[in-house]
Amino acid sequence: MRNKAQYSLDCDDGIEYSACQHEPSPQELLERKELFYHLWNALNSLPEVQGVRVEAHLILGKSYTRIAKEQGADRSAVRRSVKRGKTAMKKYLKKVL
Repeated sequence: MRNKAQYSLDCDDGIEYSACQHEPSPQELLERKELFYHLWNALNSLPEVQGVRVEAHLILGKSYTRIAKEQGADRSAVRRSVKRGKTAMKKYLKKVL
């Protein structure tokens, strides 16, 4: 009778998990850092209220309703503000990239 080793991808020692992870190259890390820098500047180029709304919706994942409730604003106004903010950020990024 032959012995066959059994391996589980559910093992808690982390070996499988770390083997599946892609280690970014220095070039990839630099590109990510530059992209983050440009995105940060694009967000900060927005008017304050609009920037707060875009950040809350896109980064923090809050709904328009929740943002409106927190800010005491109308939901449709928040939605329009986020949409205009995203458009402005795209224009900003097209200029710098």
